[in-house]
Amino acid sequence: MDFLSRVDPELRHGLGRLPTLKLPEDLPRARQFTPPPSEKSDAVQITERYIAGTDGNEMLVKIYEPSTRDRSSLPALLWIHGGGYVLGHPSGDDFLCQQFVMTAGCVVVSPDYRLAPDHPYPAAIEDCYTALVWLGSAADELNVDRARIAIGGASAGGGLTAALALLARDRGGPSIRFQMPLYPMIDDRNLTPSSHEITNPIVWNRANNMAAWKLYLGEHADGDISAYAAASRATDLMGLPPTYTCVGQLDPFRDETIDYVARLAQAGVDVEFQLHPGGYHGFEHVVPGAAVSKRTKQGYLDALARAFM
Repeated sequence: MDFLSRVDPELRHGLGRLPTLKLPEDLPRARQFTPPPSEKSDAVQITERYIAGTDGNEMLVKIYEPSTRDRSSLPALLWIHGGGYVLGHPSGDDFLCQQFVMTAGCVVVSPDYRLAPDHPYPAAIEDCYTALVWLGSAADELNVDRARIAIGGASAGGGLTAALALLARDRGGPSIRFQMPLYPMIDDRNLTPSSHEITNPIVWNRANNMAAWKLYLGEHADGDISAYAAASRATDLMGLPPTYTCVGQLDPFRDETIDYVARLAQAGVDVEFQLHPGGYHGFEHVVPGAAVSKRTKQGYLDALARAFM
């Protein structure tokens, strides 16, 4: 069966909404695209502030929290946006971050990490680590429970999440209660069957994935790749936080996600995983009203809420 015939029927019409992207030549045009503004919930307050970043730079973080709070401390999620390590901004996930706040009763902090190729590895992961350290240090100011800090992200944000869990473990903190790397971009080698299988230009595919990895890794691309760049390279997954992840069956990241899940379980890490038939990369945001999209999003919203209990 060809790719289109395998797509969930409710998700097929969403393929026409996706702009065709060919990296690296379309990167400047893609960066000019501005997503429509998200619906704002009166139940969530959104603020922006700048924190001290890596190498003396300032970094924007967006903070989402309940509009009405008592004096009790809340759990917190550091949410890392996606975009192949070369695209994206925290504001693109405004609606999703509001849903995290309302479902899990938490504070969400989302950093505007630096993007490749202008800032190749390790800029993004160091920015995310800086944001995690800041979140821990600002817990009293934000009225956040340091014992209930989670990290999460989708696609490249999922890759940075998995790398950040490794980095925080190896640097001795901050402590992470739970990680949620959704359909994560974690393997630069592009050797899996699903990487070879998903080549349709309508969706995130093998060609774009290979190009994005080259842009992200920069001068490191032809050398020894660190697990902090590509988490699939990690040989030791012991001591990582409990994990939730999911992926569509028609996502090029399917097999690297499945391998990561299996190795987490073998390392004694509690892990929950969902594979969604008929789903391409990021489908739940492309066609949010589809039944599979609703199940998928509710799955990870509920997983975060459970992790904070």
